[in-house]
Amino acid sequence: MNSRKKLLFATIIYALMLLLLLGMLYWFLSLNGFNEANFLITAAGLYVVFLFPGYLYVSDLLASKEETDYNLSRITKEILHELNIPLSTIKANASMLARKLDDEKSRKRLSRIEGAAARLGKLYEELVYAINKEIRTIEKETFALAPLLLQRVEHFREFARNPFVLELDELEIRVDKIGFEQVIDNLLSNAMKYSDKSTPITIRLKGTKLTVEDRGIGMDEATLVKIFERYYQADTRREGEGIGLALVKSYCDGMKIAIQIRSRKDEGTVVTLDLASAAVQKDNELSKLK
Repeated sequence: MNSRKKLLFATIIYALMLLLLLGMLYWFLSLNGFNEANFLITAAGLYVVFLFPGYLYVSDLLASKEETDYNLSRITKEILHELNIPLSTIKANASMLARKLDDEKSRKRLSRIEGAAARLGKLYEELVYAINKEIRTIEKETFALAPLLLQRVEHFREFARNPFVLELDELEIRVDKIGFEQVIDNLLSNAMKYSDKSTPITIRLKGTKLTVEDRGIGMDEATLVKIFERYYQADTRREGEGIGLALVKSYCDGMKIAIQIRSRKDEGTVVTLDLASAAVQKDNELSKLK
């Protein structure tokens, strides 16, 4: 029996149990008269009678879900393990070739292979993260934010498109790290997508406020109202699926990070993340140690 038929069958059985419960309640009250005492006695008796069948019903549903999650987790680990083997082989052999190649042309080609392998490795990590997120809760990590921002900016600089301006204070935060990287990637990708390649993208980290500012096409108020809707695109001529900012908003809500977007048509957009709730307070920790 497939899962849909099983769910339909379980729903029908549950509905019949409820009908039987109501029928027994009506039968008892019709014989003994309706009053508060009779109602409480009947309700208590039926509760005890149906407690065990209800327990079996819920246990069966949960057991099916646990079995499905276990099988999915096992299969996923096996597939990801098999994917990681050729990826590791590519990286190892590229590293060995780099030590033997002499001509500049071959080195450039090898550099492109290494870059592609690095991007594939990043996609591999994100795939593992996405699957694990569906199966279990992702643990938070504590890390310095500035190095992560520098790393992500270096990745986007490889596209040789917009220049980046960085003004970064020091700040440590405790969040789901891979998910936060995806947030930054989405914000930088949008800033690049909706601005001319000659205009700079500014990233500021001041205190606990992180802002990503572009000088692109901007948005009017009507667009801003819809910007977090899944599959909504401010400009359908641009590439994308319209889910980037919806995922950003979902992540920020989950991590209790306030997000604000200010924008003006033909002037640009500023996205601000308030990381106060995720910031690691070093001063408080030091005072506790004293």
